[in-house]
Amino acid sequence: MVFGFTLLAIGIVMVVTPGPGWLVIFSGLAVLAAEFLWARRLLDRLKSGAGRVAGVLRPGSDPS
Repeated sequence: MVFGFTLLAIGIVMVVTPGPGWLVIFSGLAVLAAEFLWARRLLDRLKSGAGRVAGVLRPGSDPS
């Protein structure tokens, strides 16, 4: 649990500083999702949103 929250905090800092912020945030949420339902739901929401964005950016693909 401590490791997940630490990864989440470091990822938030990395969003505004150089570094792979979103990757670290996703990693922290993945660790926390094993313990907390809210983290699982948030991770699923972020994954579906990323899938929609990728679908829009890829020409000729269906965004749904």
